[in-house]
Order: sequence, then structure tokens, then C-alpha cells
Amino acid sequence: MTKTALIIGAGKGISGSFAKELASEGYKVCLASRSLKNIDSIASDIGGFAVEVDVSSEESIRNLFKKFQKMLGVPAVVLYNPSKRLKGGICDLDISAAREAINVTAFGALVAAQEASRSMISVGKGAIFFTGATASLKGFAHSSVFAMGKFALRGLTQSLYRELSPLGIHVAHFVIDGVVKKSNLTKNSNDFTSEAIAKTFMAILNQPKQAWSHEIELRPNTENF
Repeated sequence: MTKTALIIGAGKGISGSFAKELASEGYKVCLASRSLKNIDSIASDIGGFAVEVDVSSEESIRNLFKKFQKMLGVPAVVLYNPSKRLKGGICDLDISAAREAINVTAFGALVAAQEASRSMISVGKGAIFFTGATASLKGFAHSSVFAMGKFALRGLTQSLYRELSPLGIHVAHFVIDGVVKKSNLTKNSNDFTSEAIAKTFMAILNQPKQAWSHEIELRPNTENF
């Protein structure tokens, strides 16, 4: 049977590189984004599908999974990649904008995880991955909203892997602790790139269930400690 994957919040960075790695291993990939212009070329390059989704909308996420199931069946892999930053001091934050940002980063992940889990539990296998950040581990000044979303995402992942691992579903959270360079703009072979990160995603995906990793911290080897 064809292996299938759904990448939510797809683009030209980590998610796009992961899509290419998946396709190279025989996966049929569906890329979902708020704007098709971000993903049409990637989908075309890998022979996949491009679908619109608004991750701030519960209905839109649920409809995405319905479309995926009609096209490709139960996903073997789901990556939730979206996040939304809102910078500002605590006294000046727009609370409505903060709510929307947290919805994108965390609440959308919860809805996607619920849909993915319902499908995967029915077949007793699958993988659900989440893209984290430095803000998953520590908050920075003027970045409280982003930290709230990423802390929530990490907590969600920890709860899910304890619930779903015994059911055969691999849940993992990737802490991307550094600035990811666009490889087409750099000639430094030591730069922290989306292509390199995607290879780690694939390594975790291919782990035997007897030794699953649930949280992985990725950092550039050239950072100043």
C-alpha cells in the first residue's frame, strides 16, 4: 500500500524539505497551507497534492482531514508545523491578536492531533510530529505570546506520546534551537539548514518502536555558547 503523509503549515523551509525527503522514500504527500502559492511548486516537484487550510479555524482543519481521507486514506505521518509570532511588551499587547496567535500555534495543533489520532488509532499505527522552537523551552522578553503557544505545544506532545505510544502511534516534538538558514543563500556547509533538519525528521520517523524518541533538540554546530 502507498505510504501517505500530511504536512500542515507547509512552506519552503523545514516542512518543504521534509516533504521532499518523504517523497524520496515513496510517500504520497499532501501539503496544506493558508496560501497555495507557498506550496504549489513543491507539490508539483514531488508529485504530491496542495490543499488550502486555515489553522486558526477548527472547521477548516477538520475539513482538511476529510479531504485527505478521501484522496489518500489514513495518513501514515502528520506534521503540524504552523506558528504565529506576536512581539510586544506585556502592557502593549493586542489581546485579540494574541488569542489568534496562540490558536494557530497551539489550539490548531490540538485539533489536528485529535483528527490524526482518530484515524491512526483505527489502524494501530502512525506518526504525529510537531515543530517546536527555542521558545518551547524558554521565554524571551517581548515574546510572551510565542512562548505561550510553543510551551503549550510541548505540553500537548508530552501528553500525547504517553497516551498514544501504547497504541502504536509515534509522537515526537522537535525543538529547533537556532536560526535556520536558507540553503540557496549560503555556501557554508556547516550552516543550520532545513534540508539537514528534515533528515533528522526522517531518522526519527524510521526508528523501531522498541526505541522511540519523543523529543529531539536540534542545534547548529557553529553557535556561540
